[in-house]
Amino acid sequence: MGENTYGALIRQLLHEQINRDVAIGALYSTLERLEQKSLVSSALGVSTAACGGRAKRYFTVSIKGQAALKRSRDAMDNLWSGVSICCMGEL
Repeated sequence: MGENTYGALIRQLLHEQINRDVAIGALYSTLERLEQKSLVSSALGVSTAACGGRAKRYFTVSIKGQAALKRSRDAMDNLWSGVSICCMGEL
């Protein structure tokens, strides 16, 4: 999503892409854990009146995080490569 990605935008994307509402507190807890593992980094923006005088925290996926995402996607692709659509109804 780029460098100017903040919690509410991530939450909106999750809702649009996977039709799932995520509590903002749960999202920020997850982002903090990812930051502790150096998978994302964050920086505070400028405080604005639109945010009630508070600064937004912007998140960026690190190089290490991008590599982890690629490994996860490759693992999921590998897992699903042997599944036939015709078998899905039998699950």
